[in-house]
Amino acid sequence: MDQTKQEEEYGYDLFPERNTRKYKKGSIGESLFTFNHKCQVMLQFAMETSPYAKLLLSAMKSSGCKVFKDRHFSCEDCDGTVSGGFDAASSQIVLCQNNIHQQSHMTRVVTHELIHAFDHCRAHVDWFNNYRHLACSEIRAANLSGDCAFSNEAARFNFGLKQHHQECVRGRALRSILAVRNISREEAEKIVDEVFDTCFNDHAPFGRIPHSKKDARFAYRDYENRDRYYTNL
Repeated sequence: MDQTKQEEEYGYDLFPERNTRKYKKGSIGESLFTFNHKCQVMLQFAMETSPYAKLLLSAMKSSGCKVFKDRHFSCEDCDGTVSGGFDAASSQIVLCQNNIHQQSHMTRVVTHELIHAFDHCRAHVDWFNNYRHLACSEIRAANLSGDCAFSNEAARFNFGLKQHHQECVRGRALRSILAVRNISREEAEKIVDEVFDTCFNDHAPFGRIPHSKKDARFAYRDYENRDRYYTNL
């Protein structure tokens, strides 16, 4: 397959630095005054303080897929339409340093992409050939990352009707698929509908839908204490 066509079909054209790195590690271009340094600082803060990220990192370690910051995350310049992505070919999370400017946004993106990484670790997802696998992971990421939390939806001026959370998840999963795969909206909607109920109700590793940071803290506490519960049975 032509390389340019392949990049467009799999969404790699949205992440141009995947092929050509503008700066080398340790260069002046990655000084304290660049987007890259700010991205690295916000990433570190998210990994150390977010209960969402801490639970996912712990779950991946328990599944035999320990995450290393320098190996599995990369801050890069991206197309203006995306905030991040999971590169299954390299098992690496891309954080769009030119599009992420607030810590809360960074934390959501890190969480969203870590859910993809968790699915990649536990489920042997066929990202490139099975659209249903991709759709399922996008549904789970939108559902469990806080993307559709009330505070975020209110900031987008999207206010709840009945089953608003489900519709938000469905819509965000659909947009994510259309951004990285060259398929029609009708086909993408059909695929999302086919797997929606099963994937929406798969809450691993949280055990619930963490609608807020408080929910995520409880989920993280329960996850860390899971062995204690089993011991006392």
